[in-house]
Amino acid sequence: MTNNASASLIDKLGRKYLWWRPVDGLPFSEDRIVAQIMNLGTYDDVLQLEEALGHARLASVMLHAEPGWFSDRSWEFWRGRLSFATGAELPEKAPRRAFDAATL
Repeated sequence: MTNNASASLIDKLGRKYLWWRPVDGLPFSEDRIVAQIMNLGTYDDVLQLEEALGHARLASVMLHAEPGWFSDRSWEFWRGRLSFATGAELPEKAPRRAFDAATL
């Protein structure tokens, strides 16, 4: 959950970094918006996000990220930054889509 100031920042930055409509027509989840800001945000926007949400919340977004939300470069940046700040164990690689079907 976020407070009003945090929600306002997420809404403002979300409009800047998620410029397309969701495929299903439903609003983007807060985690999706935060991940997009983390992935594409300017350093100033990232600092605002860190201040508003805190390191633990950002680490939680990473732990619940879906495939395609983070580039390898952004994942590595945040993994180092948040592992150091929180002591959290974050996966080495961002979640990725698998295009080949698993066979049994």
